[in-house]
Amino acid sequence: MRNVLLTSALVMLTALSGCSKQEPVTETPPVAEATQPAAADPLVASIDGEWRSSDDKARDVYRHPKEALEFWGLAPGMTVLEVQPGGGWWSDILAPYANKTGGQYYATAADLGNPELPEAAKQARKDFEARFAAKPDVYGTVQFVNFGAKSAPLPENTFDFALSARSFHGWMGSGVTDKFLKDLYGALKPGGILAIEQHRANPGEQDPKAASGYVTEEYVIEQAKKAGFELVEKSEINANAQDTKDHPFGVWTLPPTKRTRPYSEGPDANDPNFDRTKYDAIGESDRMTLKFRKPAAASA
Repeated sequence: MRNVLLTSALVMLTALSGCSKQEPVTETPPVAEATQPAAADPLVASIDGEWRSSDDKARDVYRHPKEALEFWGLAPGMTVLEVQPGGGWWSDILAPYANKTGGQYYATAADLGNPELPEAAKQARKDFEARFAAKPDVYGTVQFVNFGAKSAPLPENTFDFALSARSFHGWMGSGVTDKFLKDLYGALKPGGILAIEQHRANPGEQDPKAASGYVTEEYVIEQAKKAGFELVEKSEINANAQDTKDHPFGVWTLPPTKRTRPYSEGPDANDPNFDRTKYDAIGESDRMTLKFRKPAAASA
């Protein structure tokens, strides 16, 4: 009996062995490699760049650079013009973005063609140019164009995108609004975008000199349309309902300038006893965010 059982067991093992040869076990396919993360958004990378100062980044909560630039229609490969960049807050975003995306970045600068240009202005331009030249890997090749009350027209039909941030009131105070808008209209390609960010006054009569720094939205739109631009869209991205717009030293009472004495007393005039509590609580100004376009069929 035992021999019969052993024989039966051997027969079963042989049968199973034959089955395994006829139907080999399929190996589990290797796990696919994890998908690599998409390349970083070049706009986000430019906003987060280590070259931007901590003070500048702290202002993002008020100026909403990503949302604003997306609203205005900034796109890879554009030729960008920044108008009167001041300390370079937007420059530190726009120039690296253009560099990363195959575009070009230009900035307006003191008009070296003006024989009356003060030496201080010449030096300020030289210092600003040096700042970008020191980091070509970040900024690429930054180009500068003369811009001022007596400057020659900008290069015609050259730019896809021009940004004027918080400078409209200065144009009004200097009586150059018509000239500058005309220059920008001619410089943009047909279909090109004019992006405007500006301290916003309450609706009503406009002070032609904009001494407070605030300008009505209606006035800006009227002037841009007079120059030939089309209003594409308005946004409340940079609105601040807490801004009462009745500050003792105009918009400059608010952050980031934080004036405590009139500008007429000099740029460094300060009143150490001035109570800034409510002005700092307001934050930065209420601002209009406007997108204009040069008509696609237009010529310079």
